[in-house]
Amino acid sequence: MVGRVSAKSEIAGAIGYSLTRWRALTRYLDDGRIEIDNNAAERALRGISLGRKNYLFMGSDAGGERAAAIYSLVETAKLNGLDPEAYLREVLTRIADHPINRIDELLP
Repeated sequence: MVGRVSAKSEIAGAIGYSLTRWRALTRYLDDGRIEIDNNAAERALRGISLGRKNYLFMGSDAGGERAAAIYSLVETAKLNGLDPEAYLREVLTRIADHPINRIDELLP
């Protein structure tokens, strides 16, 4: 097909790009555990991307780190089939009396 289109055309560039990455593009055919696309990962990050302008400036680096920790907990709860609001409500009511050496018990 490349020989039938102008070497300087956009389609030739696209074909060349695909051919140089052919092994990686077809890797999912060799292992059934590999997804054909990364839609699941993109869906998981969608909420963060949509709100990026709202929390771009958290006031400080520490505020950004705290926000990242909360977003991480919320998305992990979702991935584990939990309602993030109910999960956080439960954890926040128990955390003050929970032993610090068993904090991992509160993770989603």
